[in-house]
Amino acid sequence: MKPNKNWRDKNWRDHRGRPHWGQGEHWRPPAPWRGHGPSPRQRRMFFRFLALFGLLVLLVAGGMTIFALLLTRRMGGTPDTAVLVWISGCGLALALPILAVVLAVRTFRRVANPLAAIMNAADAVAEGDLSVRVPEFSGRNEFTRLAHSFNNMTEELERADQQRRNLTADVAHELRTPLHIIQGNLEGVLDGVYEPTPEHLEATLDETRLLARLVDDLHTLSLADAGQLPLKMEPVNVADLLADVATSFSGQAEAQGVELGVDTAILPPNTQIQGDAGRLDQVLSNLVVNALRHTPENGRITLSAKLVDDGVEIQVTDTGEGIPEADLPFVFERFWRGDRARTHSGGAGGGLGLAIAKQIVVAHNGRIAVTSTPHQATTFTLTFPVA
Repeated sequence: MKPNKNWRDKNWRDHRGRPHWGQGEHWRPPAPWRGHGPSPRQRRMFFRFLALFGLLVLLVAGGMTIFALLLTRRMGGTPDTAVLVWISGCGLALALPILAVVLAVRTFRRVANPLAAIMNAADAVAEGDLSVRVPEFSGRNEFTRLAHSFNNMTEELERADQQRRNLTADVAHELRTPLHIIQGNLEGVLDGVYEPTPEHLEATLDETRLLARLVDDLHTLSLADAGQLPLKMEPVNVADLLADVATSFSGQAEAQGVELGVDTAILPPNTQIQGDAGRLDQVLSNLVVNALRHTPENGRITLSAKLVDDGVEIQVTDTGEGIPEADLPFVFERFWRGDRARTHSGGAGGGLGLAIAKQIVVAHNGRIAVTSTPHQATTFTLTFPVA
């Protein structure tokens, strides 16, 4: 399904246009925060400026009165001279404050208003409204950059919150299916509907294995997100790694009528990367399992490696059904599956394999990418630094 970025569409999409498969709330687009009239904080700032200016005027007028009287008395002038001195002094003394007021008003508009808007928006975020945005005022001053940084922060917070909601809904959805199957099988046995035959017990056991694998995968992802994924780093021979993975899946590939091969002809002998051999094997195994799932009979899966400018490039290529272009940006997301009609019993995984693969590759300071041509081929490319 081609992602629809129109948030008003009845079929809800997430912040990147991906169809939402869990049970989440309707997403609302981030709208810039707009106040209706001056806020209480802005009014308080204005009155403080006004009070400060009034105090300044009183101080200037009183000071000039005392100065005029003292000057007139010392020089023996008349009261008219004192008034003239007072008026002249006040005029000169107030000229600079008036200029300061003009500058203060301009400063108030450029500083106090943006600052008050950001403070109001921060209060809204503290109350849980992550959709708040502040207007990014024209100019290139510090407050414009602050508003831009604030909007970026709230956007990331809203995105993370939505992902958390999606993850919670997706985990609940993934757990619900095997739990219902286990509950139904056990209730059927207790009620005498099913005989406790090895077939029924094996089906129930398969669902418990599925639950255990899902929990293990979630645990792996949580460790990777926290940067605490345990890795036993050591030099790993690339050719041997690919050969071991191919050997592990040769029987399954043969049973499906799929040719599984390794191509390291252009790779220099004894090329090594620094990594955890077990985790790297897990990454490649996930990719091969995914390829076997989508490659028809008489298809081919190839594991290859070569040197590139910035390290070693490992590729897993299959001649399967491919991935639609619209789905490519989402293949490494958690619980994402291209065909939602597939079930676990039909051979589909829990939607965590590629997400785990990406996290492990990133933990090895590597990169992972995918290219695909529908109904022709799909290639996953992993790049690691040379040991």
